[in-house]
Amino acid sequence: MSKKLYVGNLSFNTTEDEIRNQFATFGEVISVSLITDRETGRLRGFGFVEMDDEGARAAIQGMDGKDFGGRNLKVNEAQDKPRSTGGRGGYGGRW
Repeated sequence: MSKKLYVGNLSFNTTEDEIRNQFATFGEVISVSLITDRETGRLRGFGFVEMDDEGARAAIQGMDGKDFGGRNLKVNEAQDKPRSTGGRGGYGGRW
């Protein structure tokens, strides 16, 4: 099993390799995804790291609040985004 971690308060200069290397000290890193702004392409300051269960628990304990790139990271288990109907009552806005 694996867990997806939310990693927030990242420096806008952070790279996926830097995150992968840092989190790999706690366990197997399956994937790293840094979120960028659609219009500018700039990092938005957060991302997700998928790790094995044990490594994820250790990474939360070891990285949450830790200084990384001059900023204190926020690391916790990612929550699934709730699905919405877009406020259209389930009919796609067409009657």
